[in-house]
Amino acid sequence: MNKIIKTLALGCCLLAVTAVQSQARSAIQKPAPAEIVKMLQEGNSRFVANKSIHPNSDTQRLIQAGKEDQGNYAYATVITCSDSRVPVERIFDAGVMDIFVVRVAGNVIDVDEAGSIEYGLLHVNTPVLVVLGHTQCGAVTAVTNEVEGHGHALERNIPPLVDNIAPAVKKAMAAHPDKHGKDVIPYAIEENVWQGINELFMRSPAVREVVKSGKVKVVGALYDVATGKIEWLPETKVSEILKEVEQNPARAMEAMATAGH
Repeated sequence: MNKIIKTLALGCCLLAVTAVQSQARSAIQKPAPAEIVKMLQEGNSRFVANKSIHPNSDTQRLIQAGKEDQGNYAYATVITCSDSRVPVERIFDAGVMDIFVVRVAGNVIDVDEAGSIEYGLLHVNTPVLVVLGHTQCGAVTAVTNEVEGHGHALERNIPPLVDNIAPAVKKAMAAHPDKHGKDVIPYAIEENVWQGINELFMRSPAVREVVKSGKVKVVGALYDVATGKIEWLPETKVSEILKEVEQNPARAMEAMATAGH
């Protein structure tokens, strides 16, 4: 009898904890996507003006991070380059549990990055994705040199890492036939942002759906490593890319992984 009572009591406690967690999650309403983009822009403006306020960076926030779900707080997913000159939280003047960050050389979006972005948007529930390129990108520079025929030997794992950048470089060269060498690289860096968004949409039906529904906004941006300033690229271009992908028969169609995964 005592065992039954203890079991029932434990069950009630678990239900109570679950209810509290559910209530906490539902009580925290994240800003709308457009508002979050504005927050990111304002954070960058503070950073550039040397007026950062370093929010959510104290001991109390760390204690909170140890006890609570990041999905209740993170408001943006950012994929950017691994370059040490792009300190993500700093350039947006953000803190702990504010930004879900994905970093990879050249900010390419292959299967690992697409999966990480899906996690950030659909499980951490961030309403915004920023695909962030940057000036002087070494990965784009290396691929541009290779495409132009004067590249150099690379370690065996680097070419398959950055091969996603080649289409962007070729598009930039085609659009600017008068530009060569270092002069075409800035155009290739921007084109690489659009290339990444295209590949994300091609790979992820789930991301396409939340973007079409308005739950998530995808934006492209370029960070200047010399000034700290972010240039926000036209959002209309994202809509154009999504429309093109929706008409592409090669796009992935199954949003969920198959059984066994």
